[in-house]
Amino acid sequence: MNGPSLIFWIVFAIPLFAFLIWLMRQDKKKGITGLVVVLITIVVAVVYMYVKTGGK
Repeated sequence: MNGPSLIFWIVFAIPLFAFLIWLMRQDKKKGITGLVVVLITIVVAVVYMYVKTGGK
């Protein structure tokens, strides 16, 4: 992983994922469903990014 990519993950992606997970946990009625949707979205985004960059 190169420098700009690592900076992106540390500064933007990880705090965004943490915020989304925290936000979904605040909803007591549909908290589990929201967490599952957020986690699936994160996995799809990471896989898409990996495929588009050629796995470098």
